[in-house]
Amino acid sequence: MTNILPASGGRLECYLINLDRAAGRLADMDARLRAAGIGYRRVSAVDGATLPDALPEFSARGYALLHGRRRTPPEIGCYLSHVACARAFLETDADYALILEDDVVPEADLLATIDKACLSAGTWDILRLSSVNSGRKYPYKRLDATRSLAIALTREKGAGAYVVNRKAAQWIITRLLPMRLAYDIAFDLEFLSGLKAAFVWPLPADQNTGYETQIQKRIQTFKLPFYRYLTVFPYRLYLETTRLILRSARLLLNRVRA
Repeated sequence: MTNILPASGGRLECYLINLDRAAGRLADMDARLRAAGIGYRRVSAVDGATLPDALPEFSARGYALLHGRRRTPPEIGCYLSHVACARAFLETDADYALILEDDVVPEADLLATIDKACLSAGTWDILRLSSVNSGRKYPYKRLDATRSLAIALTREKGAGAYVVNRKAAQWIITRLLPMRLAYDIAFDLEFLSGLKAAFVWPLPADQNTGYETQIQKRIQTFKLPFYRYLTVFPYRLYLETTRLILRSARLLLNRVRA
């Protein structure tokens, strides 16, 4: 089940998040990962609709103040599913974990690309392989003739495919709980904890696949009134400003070292 990365010598576990009722998605992903030569472990996704109202892993007050929404079961289920993957990884002796949602399409060279990125593992704790945004990524290290390691200076949503090392996994199960934001927003804030994130660019996994999302189609029903954003907007401004400053400094340092 463990994937051995021949160039870097790293040991990579792969975790596929999949709802029990989504058998069709599992079959599709199984075929894609087999074709890409990636061994994986299926993680039964947390179904937010089955969770109790009182949940220690979720802060309703923080979620309303920082995210502007009332308790949103699909987002909670998604969040806790990613946390479960990080916990499962830390119970192994692997060096890295590839975490996948079941609506991404990996390119054939995904595993080889991760292996090349692991040769520069000192420059990242989180390696992002997909996004639902189209913001510019700024390269700092070439991996091969077509792909580079890069840093995004603006927010990038989507957590369909990414790699974490053990330090980042420990951060996920400690610093990201209780939940106060959607998962893809929360794990895009690694810079607040001194962690390093990088993208592979161009992206080796496609998250804009045409699948009907299991979260966004219901999200409008959980939004709070507009006045709630009197707390959300200042928080987001702080995040965007801090992200730009800290990641710009990292980008400059990496380019100098290269």
